[in-house]
Amino acid sequence: MASSPTSTALEDRIFAALANSTRREVLRLLREEGPQAVQALADHFDMARPSLSEHLKVLREAGLVSEERRGRQRIYRLEAAPLADVQDWLHPYERFWRDRFKELGSLLDRLPDDEA
Repeated sequence: MASSPTSTALEDRIFAALANSTRREVLRLLREEGPQAVQALADHFDMARPSLSEHLKVLREAGLVSEERRGRQRIYRLEAAPLADVQDWLHPYERFWRDRFKELGSLLDRLPDDEA
């Protein structure tokens, strides 16, 4: 994830989309069950279909899903590339914590054992 104004706006949309549990569940369903029609997705939620459509719109605008029209149906598919960008963005933080745990392990190894 670069830091140009355009990419920053996209990053904000991706993180905002991922901040909602319903949208994360939609992504999980698409990952595990493959592309699905709106109604098939709606069957998993206790909400009005227009509400789910709003969630799908947010995911689509963030590039996390794509929509294909087949006749009267709209089929949604997971788009994983933005998630790889999120993973790239998070990687330095993962490395930070891994290094911290190594330091903690080294400190604990240097402490004398308690003889009970």
